[in-house]
This record gives sequence, C-alpha cells and structure tokens, in this order.
Amino acid sequence: MRLGILCVGRMKAGPERELFARYAKRIATMRNLGLDGLDMRELDESPVRNIPARIAAEGDALLAALPAEAALAAFDERGTAASSPDFARFITRERDAGRKSLWFVIGGAQGLDPRLRGRAGAVFCFGAMTLPHQIVRVLAAEQIYRAMTIASGHPYHRE
Repeated sequence: MRLGILCVGRMKAGPERELFARYAKRIATMRNLGLDGLDMRELDESPVRNIPARIAAEGDALLAALPAEAALAAFDERGTAASSPDFARFITRERDAGRKSLWFVIGGAQGLDPRLRGRAGAVFCFGAMTLPHQIVRVLAAEQIYRAMTIASGHPYHRE
C-alpha cells in the first residue's frame, strides 16, 4: 500500500522540509511490511479571502488531487488524539483490507473542508493546540514511520 500526505500550502526550504525528507527516506527503506514509501503532494493555498469560500475552494482542490482508489484519513484539530500503537493499528488495518493507497490530508490555515472529514476513514489530531501546518507534516511523517516500526517490531517505539 502506498502512503501519502496531501496538504494545502508549500513548505519552504529549511529544517522542517529536511526533517520531513529524513522520515520519508526512512519510510522508503522499510518495504517488508506491504507499505511502499511516502509521497507528499502540496497544493497552493486559495487566494479567496472569504473564509468559508476559501475552505471550500481548498477542499475542491484536495478532493481533485486525491487518487481515485485512495483510502483517506485526515489530520484536523477536531480529530481524535490516538496513541501511536492505535495509529499503527489503523494503518495496518487499511493495508490488510487491501487498499492500494492511503492518503492523509492536512487542510489549510483556515481548516479542513468538512467534506474531507466526512469522507475520511479516520480523523486524527495532535492535541488541542494549534500547530503550524509545516510542523503537522513532520509530525505526520514521524508517526507514519513510528507506525511502521511498531508493525515490524523494531525498537524505535518504546512503550
């Protein structure tokens, strides 16, 4: 199953992009789990100033960019704060269900379109605090890597 992160906004060069790349590289080396790498697709932020219209426009773009066969999960402040083992179980359940790909969506600065939350098989959050979207991407990549290490019995995750 191919993994991906689909997000609004673009990461600039710097430590966040480098850290994301580090986790993506680690994920790419773990091919014995039936999980095949981590892609990231970044979409431009909508120029619309009206917040509900902006969220809808970004939602349209995210839905259009999502591969047709993809299972969907979301990171959103209104989601569930899952433990790392629970997150790992979610990914392995999706893999075991025969999904071709699993994409994690991250909305723009104004939030995630409700259509995406409604379509997602799971909606996760990293707690009640507001986080920069660049940091959420890094946290998502790290948790995907951690999930893979949990699934493989690797000692990276200490419980």
